[in-house]
Order: sequence, then C-alpha cells, then structure tokens
Amino acid sequence: MTSSTINGIFQAVAEAHGDRIALRHKVDKAYQDISYRQLAQSVETVASGLAHLGIVKGDRVALLSENRPEWAITDLAVLALGGIVVPIYPTLPPQQIAYIVGNSEAKALIVSDGKQLKKALEARKDLPELQYLIAIEPGPTSADAGVHTYASITEQGEKNPLGESYKTISRGITAEDVASIVYTSGTTGDPKGAMLTHGNFTFDVQASLDHFRGAGQPVTENDTFLSFLPVCHVFERTTGYYLPLSVGGTIGYSEGVRTLVDDMAKVAPTLMVCVPRVYESFQERVQDAVAKQPANKQGIFQKAIEFGKKYAEKKRSGSGLVGPWMEIQRFVYEKLVYEKLRARFGGRLRFLVSGGAALAPDTARFFEAIGLPIIEGYGMTEASPVMAVNPNRRIKIGTVGIVVPGGEIKIAGDGEILYRGANVMKGYWKNETVTAEMIGADGWLHTGDVGLLDDEGYLKITDRKKDILVLANGKNVAPQPIEAEMKQSPLISEIVLIGDKQNIITALVLPNKEKLKEALKAQGVSVPGTDEELMALPDAKKRIKQEIDALSSGLADFEKIKRFTLLPVTFSVDSGEMTPTLKIKRKVVMQKFAREIAEMRGEAADAAAVA
Repeated sequence: MTSSTINGIFQAVAEAHGDRIALRHKVDKAYQDISYRQLAQSVETVASGLAHLGIVKGDRVALLSENRPEWAITDLAVLALGGIVVPIYPTLPPQQIAYIVGNSEAKALIVSDGKQLKKALEARKDLPELQYLIAIEPGPTSADAGVHTYASITEQGEKNPLGESYKTISRGITAEDVASIVYTSGTTGDPKGAMLTHGNFTFDVQASLDHFRGAGQPVTENDTFLSFLPVCHVFERTTGYYLPLSVGGTIGYSEGVRTLVDDMAKVAPTLMVCVPRVYESFQERVQDAVAKQPANKQGIFQKAIEFGKKYAEKKRSGSGLVGPWMEIQRFVYEKLVYEKLRARFGGRLRFLVSGGAALAPDTARFFEAIGLPIIEGYGMTEASPVMAVNPNRRIKIGTVGIVVPGGEIKIAGDGEILYRGANVMKGYWKNETVTAEMIGADGWLHTGDVGLLDDEGYLKITDRKKDILVLANGKNVAPQPIEAEMKQSPLISEIVLIGDKQNIITALVLPNKEKLKEALKAQGVSVPGTDEELMALPDAKKRIKQEIDALSSGLADFEKIKRFTLLPVTFSVDSGEMTPTLKIKRKVVMQKFAREIAEMRGEAADAAAVA
C-alpha cells in the first residue's frame, strides 16, 4: 500500500487483483461474489451517474444504509469525485437523520430501501436544502416526486461515462482532502461531525497493517473478513472495509445478528472485527449448548477450557514452561473440543479483533483457550479510529495494547489519555471551538478516557473522564471497572452505577431474565409470569444482591453498591440507551430512569437519617 488516498489504494488494488473476489453478499439466501474488476466498473459507473446529477468535489453525500455492496460502491464513487461521504446509522429515527443531513449540508441523501426511504421522506420536510434523494431499493414510496432510483443513476452513468476525466478527477484528490464527516454517536450531548481526511484513513490502515505484520500475523490478499458491525461506524469502516480492500482481501457481508453464526459458517472468514458484546454472546451460546449435554461431555468441556486457559497463559508469558506432556494434552483436547468449537465459526479464523468497549477478561481467556485469540484495541472516531492494538505474539489481557506505528500516547497529569498521530481528524465540522478543546495546539488529541501505561508501553483504560463519580464526601469512584466486574455474573446483563454528589453508590441493574429464573427455580422459588413481577420479587432482588456482594470483595467500602433497582427492560441502540458499539449512554439512562434513581436516593437518605 503506497497511496495516501483511498482512491489511489483502490485503483491500484483493482488493477493488481482484478479477478480476485472483493465482496460476497447474499442474494436469495445464497452468497454471490463480486470481483475487484466488477467492483471497479460499478464504482466508475455510479461515479459517472452522480457526476451527471451534479455531484462535484467538496459536496457532501449522506449514506443511510445497512452493510451491502452498494455501500462500498457508493462510498468509493463519491470519494472518486472528491465528494465527502456522510454515513448515517440505519437505526436512527427521522429527526436524527434530519439533524445529520442538515448539519452537514448534504447535497444528496442515498438510502438503502423502502423502510429507510420512508424515514428519509419524513426527514426531508425539514431539509429544504437537500437536492437529491436516491433509493437503492425504492419500495412502494419511490413514486414520490423527487426520488431518484439507484438504477437510474447507474443508467445515467452508463449513458454519460466520465471516461478519462474519471481518473483525472480521482487522482487529483490529495491526502489533505476530507473524505468523510462521521458523526459521533457519543454517550453525551449532540453528535459532532468529525472531518476525516483521505490521509487520516490511509495512515491508520497502514499503521494497522504494519502492526500486524510486525506482530507476526500479516493481513494479506488471502484473508476473508466478515462484515457484521455497521460499516457506517468508523471502526468497521477502517478495519473491516478499507483495510482488507487495501491488500486485495475479501469482504463477506453478514445479514445481521440472527444469521451471524450461519454467515460465518458460509463465508468461513479468517478475520473478524467486532465489539465485545458479540464475543460474549458467542461464549454464552456455547456454554448454554454444553449445559444441555450429558454430564460426561460437560466434564470434558470444562476440563478442556481450564486446560486451554493454563496452556495459553504459559505460552503468552513466554516462560517456556510448556512441555511435551502439555502439548500432548493440547493435541487431545484440540480433537475433542477446540477444533469442533472453531468449526462453528467457519473453521478458518486466525484471530479476532475487539474494540468499541472493554472486553471482559473471562471472554478473552475463553477464546484464547480454544485457539482463537482476541486482539483487543483502542480507538475513537476522531482518530480514524485505531490508536492502540495488542500484539498478536504478546497479548496482555486487560489492556488495549501498544500504540500503533507512527502514533504517540502519553498520560496527562489528571490521568487523561492523549494521542498524537497522522490519523487525528482535521477537526469538527463547523465547530472550531470544540475542535480547539479536543485537539491542543501541539497536536495532542484529548480522548476523554482515563488510563495508564505500564513499563512495557501497554495501555490500560480505567474509565471515562466525564463518567467519574464524585461522592458527596469527595471520594472518586470509577464506575466502568466495577460495572465490568459485576457483569462477570451470568445473572447480570447490564448495570449502571450512580453516585455523583450522592452519599453512596447506587445502581440500575438489568438482569439476565432467563438465567435469573433458572437460578430462582433451582432454589425452589415460584417464578411469576411477567418481567415486572419478576423484578419486584424479593427473592429476585436477594439473589442479585448475592451476586453483587460476591463480586465486591475487592472493592473499598465507598465503592460498593449499597442500593440497586432491577429494571424489566432491555437497553438497545434502537431505544436510545446504547451507542452502535453497545456502550451505555449514561445521560440517556439517567433521564429515562430518573424516577427510579430518585427513589434510590430517597431510600439512601432515609437510611442515613435513621442511622
């Protein structure tokens, strides 16, 4: 990879790997392939069609779509014209779509299907400056005046090809040109548009490639990625799209969480990029399936996992303590357990990549035990996003690894993680004030995360700076490590600690309802029919308290949860409590459950008064 623009990278790869499979997507439940040559032709045709429509360098084109070939085709076509892609999550409601399209002053909005078109039409009522609305799969609402079809854009591109000027325009784009405005889904406040340049993306891709090559696990044209995370998120876009594209690799699209395991079996990926919750769900599914097996098979599985953890720990430590007997045991368990488990995920995975949120150490050790190491990294939208990654040969579980080649990390006096590198954004769109707050005059990006570097340069994230809870007595409590510890319990799905300006720590708890019911039934407790009744059941609260107390032994007294409320709900991206990378939006949760929080605060105050 030598070019400093996405355009240059793609053109070089398409010429070098024309017959290789670039994209794999489902048509009538069966995967079909698109070669690099076919992809390049489609990109040029769509670029010609958009140019005929009037899209020129600097124009913003918003893209509201699920992962599919047209996402990549449109993205590459807009970039070839010097346009700026504004990705929008397909889960967003009309008012948020309108905000992003309006704030970015997008000239065109391209949507995937009738469902997204319906939302776009509603959003357009508040977007008088939006000139073009284009639907890939129009649906019944396509008859609406002013809606173009993707097919018509393609047809115009075929009739009015740019010819030689296509390459001239594309090659005229520089590393300093903005490629995308990516709106942060942040856990607080209105979304801000991070302006990421071609150079930001290409630096981060090259740094990631250099990192894996240096760690003994190079990514090559022989690798196949499964695209599951929304490609509109910069984590998937850089590491699951631009990175494999830059080496001539293959990208297979998953249809979503319901078909994910089946898609893995069919695509047989060698690499996969995902958020921790997906890996945790894989682990839970395996463990639930094993729990239904006869006792002897359960015993073999448990012994295999425990041995695998010990084996991996010794291999990772480099202590040289893995002898012939352990290698024999490893071989036996490989045939009995590990090989069969890996086959569920396609059988070709070399390693997994995790980012977007903290990975539970138990999940990391589970996958490492079966021969699928999870490489945890760290990044943020404003850094395109990768800033640190664990080396494949020397993973340190509980850390997010070492800084990427060409980047710098330091810890500020207040514990905040600062980063500097060529992948740091140009700034926030139309927001110079906040840009200046985020990026210092010396180029250091203020991440807002609190962490520390060990003596080998491994970075450990301890919390979000804004999330630190300051109790009424002045004690500081970092909630995320405590929440992560509590979620080690199979009975706790989500937990949110509260305590800012309070006397004690309280919490909102979302139990794993099925596991909680099983635990109660095992105790002989009669389980009620509705979730609301289950949450109100004294035995349910008592059982969860046992879990919390058991996991709190290592905490200082002021860090321990003194009051909690069980919620009969599920947090999700659609309902607004989580970001697309499944991080809790604390501000939203605090607003939605203000009554429950106030009640806990009242109970705590009453208890203190009595005492």
